[in-house]
Amino acid sequence: MKHNNVLPNQHFRKGWQLRVKTWFDQPGKKKTRRVNRIKKAAAIAPRPIDGLFRPAVRCSTIRYNTKIRAGRGFSLDELEAAGINRKQARSIGISVDHRRKNRSVEGLQANVERLGEYKSKLILFPRKLNKPKSGDSAKADLAEAAQVSHATVLPIVQPPETDLFRKIEGEQKATAYNSLRRARADKKYKGKRDARAKAAAEEEKAKSK
Repeated sequence: MKHNNVLPNQHFRKGWQLRVKTWFDQPGKKKTRRVNRIKKAAAIAPRPIDGLFRPAVRCSTIRYNTKIRAGRGFSLDELEAAGINRKQARSIGISVDHRRKNRSVEGLQANVERLGEYKSKLILFPRKLNKPKSGDSAKADLAEAAQVSHATVLPIVQPPETDLFRKIEGEQKATAYNSLRRARADKKYKGKRDARAKAAAEEEKAKSK
């Protein structure tokens, strides 16, 4: 062999089979998760399987704030505008976030309407079936109650895009790039052009004499 290189030393006796990771339990784990989901849904029935009802909020930063997602909880102003007591909200499946503040009137109104829709569809079971209290649902509604089995309660829908690209009709009269370049050149050479015009005017004046 040429040069001062290391001689090849192949390591083929490492006992690699002891360090191989397998996933033979994957189908069994999948079935276990499914059975646990069914058990949980039966345990919390007729409440929704998704859990608490959450507000629609904007994502943070200018890059993502065009998207709407589920927030941590409704603000106290939203609950007050919807006529819901902050202590009662958790007992009827509404999440509350006392730290969140509303930065826009539009967001506040949207979540108030969301709460109103939730209240209109809410079926409230009495603690004791033989002793219903004011605010509890009627017996006919209780008989028709069904558990919400899909992913989220009142899923959040993304608003339609309004800033769409469109073709400019007719002939284009001006180009923004050319206009900016022309304005930049006019500003740069204004002094020289004025001096040249002044010199030409003085020369014409001298010739006329």
